[in-house]
Amino acid sequence: MSESTEAVKECCKLIRKARSHWNAHENSAARRERGKAMELYLTLTPEQKDQIPQALRQWLRYRSEFYLGQPKRKRKKAPNPLPVRKPKKAPPAPPPAE
Repeated sequence: MSESTEAVKECCKLIRKARSHWNAHENSAARRERGKAMELYLTLTPEQKDQIPQALRQWLRYRSEFYLGQPKRKRKKAPNPLPVRKPKKAPPAPPPAE
């Protein structure tokens, strides 16, 4: 077998492994295997990428990107655009007239 078919087979194996981890709800393992598969996938030529089954390519490029892509950062709390004003105290009542 040539080196190019070996790379395609290895990429398919890694994608299937990542997908099986994903189906088993093992997110960290799925993320790790997906990262390896993505690194290898990006080194392939367009002809080699066409040899990978479409279902695997679709899972790797789109579906897994949504779920296993970069972890979301926590949102920072937006600053309040208007300062909070405390209500003014009422003026003291006048003394009773005698």
